[in-house]
Amino acid sequence: MTRKVFTKLMALFVLLLLFQTVAMELILRHMLQRSPGETLHRLGSETLWSGLIALLVALPIAAWAASSIATRLQRVVAFARRIAQGDLSARLEHGRGDELTAMEAALNQTAERLGQSFAEIESSRHELATMLDSMQEAVVAVTAEGQVRWSNIVMKRIAGTEIRAGRSLVHSVRDPELLDCVKRAQEAGEVRYGRSSSLAPGRLFEISAAPLPTGGVIAVLHDVTRIESAERSRRDFIANVSHELRTPLTSIQGYVETLVEDPHPDPATTIEFLQVILKNATRMNRLTEDLLALASVESPDYKLAMQPTRASEMVSDAIDSLGGLVVDSGVELESSGAPDALVMVDPDAMNQVFGNLIENAVKYGKSGKRIEVGARVQGADVEFYVRDFGPGIASEHIDRIFERFYRVDKARSREAGGTGLGLAIVKHIVLAHGGHIRADSELGAGTTFLFTLPQVAATPREDGHINPVVEVRNDS
Repeated sequence: MTRKVFTKLMALFVLLLLFQTVAMELILRHMLQRSPGETLHRLGSETLWSGLIALLVALPIAAWAASSIATRLQRVVAFARRIAQGDLSARLEHGRGDELTAMEAALNQTAERLGQSFAEIESSRHELATMLDSMQEAVVAVTAEGQVRWSNIVMKRIAGTEIRAGRSLVHSVRDPELLDCVKRAQEAGEVRYGRSSSLAPGRLFEISAAPLPTGGVIAVLHDVTRIESAERSRRDFIANVSHELRTPLTSIQGYVETLVEDPHPDPATTIEFLQVILKNATRMNRLTEDLLALASVESPDYKLAMQPTRASEMVSDAIDSLGGLVVDSGVELESSGAPDALVMVDPDAMNQVFGNLIENAVKYGKSGKRIEVGARVQGADVEFYVRDFGPGIASEHIDRIFERFYRVDKARSREAGGTGLGLAIVKHIVLAHGGHIRADSELGAGTTFLFTLPQVAATPREDGHINPVVEVRNDS
């Protein structure tokens, strides 16, 4: 491009020389025709003047050409600066059809391609950030110098405001397991694994740290708290079932061996031993039934045969059908009233709920000599309750009594024949109905179990029955 501009300036200079030569030729001929004697004398003078005239003509033209080229080059420089500063929307005006115009068009095309490339890169970066933010795992990228390059929303939620781009990971996350795993991955240049239990209170993370081509490390933290909890629950469940079955089996085995080894057993002793065996067999049968019931209500395939029922009918039916449980216990089972509000329930499932709660009250609250069953409207729900007036439950046990096999007093529970599964079954049935359950207790004043069911509206039919408008909420 510079060579072409130089060539054009040289061509202009040659034209000016030609112009001067022609002018000199014309002047010289004119002088020879007028006065040949004075030709040499005036030749020098005329040559000087003709040169001055040519110079005066050439200077403005050269100045204009240089100014035009300089202005366009300044625009090119300004354009280049805007591109360098990141303004990819900058463009050069062109349209003269010369070599500078071709250069300006090429620069505009380059800027346009750069803009498209950066737009594609930004779009890809945004898509990657969105994808990483949508992950359930926490992700953090660290530079070779140990500074945070990027972290997704989950990681920011765990680490809080301490973690941000440009800040040292050591000062952002005070977790030795994560820092050690990142360090080992960077030093070894290979993927390293670890576990973190102190990054967030009560949560456990599996860490996978992989080196980056730039020398940094990317760490992915997978929350395995629920998995570990489920695994722990499974181990505890198996251990509890084994323990609950081993105790009566051991007792049955011991009494049977005693009867077998005695060739002439005493009839009274035999009857006593057989009664103990029957008691333990009944306990095992009850445990098996409760295990099957719990497995059923916890199953995703658990179905409820829902139908509209008035709360008052549920309470009266519970008292009538379960009154036999308290006949021999000396405990009075009574109703404390219930509204006629409609709820959608599975009658058999609700009988099991009231049966477990009332049986629980008889076993552990019969010293109060009275059990109340009732219901009341609480906003959009109907709250049912079973209240005893026994010794009550200490506050440290309230939050755990709905867990499988949890017992406040293990010795007393086994003596009463409890399996430790009744309240867990009740909880799952209530949740399946879209309700909630809780317990209130005060030592020496008794315990109240309360569960809520969503209230449903009803429209009358011509035959006198009702059409429920069902809206069951399941927040489990």
